[in-house]
Amino acid sequence: MKQAPIVEITFNGLRTAEREYELDVIVFATGYDAMTGPLMKFDIHGKGGVTLKGKWAGGTKTKTYLGVANASFPNMFMITGPESPSALSNAPVSIEQHVEWIADCLEYLHTNDIDTIEASVEAEEVWSKHCQEVAEATLFTKTDSWYTGANIDGKPRGFLIYLGGVGAYRQKCDEIAAKGYEGFTLKSSQMNRD
Repeated sequence: MKQAPIVEITFNGLRTAEREYELDVIVFATGYDAMTGPLMKFDIHGKGGVTLKGKWAGGTKTKTYLGVANASFPNMFMITGPESPSALSNAPVSIEQHVEWIADCLEYLHTNDIDTIEASVEAEEVWSKHCQEVAEATLFTKTDSWYTGANIDGKPRGFLIYLGGVGAYRQKCDEIAAKGYEGFTLKSSQMNRD
């Protein structure tokens, strides 16, 4: 059923081309672009001039490693990025976990004279596949919603939140750090300084 367009906001509510509706409250929802929207607004460039917007544009599936890093974007970290627990967790808890994990990572890099850290393409693929498998076991992927990007015209559909739980996510991040940041390529220019 097609709704008549809103013509004006009135003292008692709003008027369409067909009639006036009396309302107590009007909520203006302008199209929340979840998960990738804020990151796509920045002109972020990675290796070879690739942009994050370009990497995730069109029908390309948005992929990250742990929701904190991206292949082709060395030394770039995201806080509660796509494929992290983010929007379906207690946000301050998830933000705090990301900030602490990234701070520990930076300390590790400094202590070990490592100049560059970058998610590997393979780690990004494996993590994205795992996120999708977990999500497919739920109803979240079975309907159009802001969770899938359906509220944004032209946005590729996909569920970009890790649904394995904050505890399991934290454990996975800690395991990766304990293994010297497994899934990341670490480079030092120390050898070139001699």
